[in-house]
Amino acid sequence: VQAADSLLKLVSELKQTAIFSGFASLNDHVDQRTEEFNKLAENTNGTFARIGEEVAASLKELESHYYSSTLRTSVRHEP
Repeated sequence: VQAADSLLKLVSELKQTAIFSGFASLNDHVDQRTEEFNKLAENTNGTFARIGEEVAASLKELESHYYSSTLRTSVRHEP
């Protein structure tokens, strides 16, 4: 009877060890994926910042062309 109890306790401990090592492995995988996603987010933010700067420069250039265009000034003076 004691041998059976000891065997059941051993099986229970082995199950717990397997579960906890599974969680540790899962946590490691989650940490790895989190790091990958953080790097991807940094790259994406950098890309958005660069695109924003390019759009601002293009808009400034377009505004300059618009405000200096002869078509704009001639249309403005017509009744």
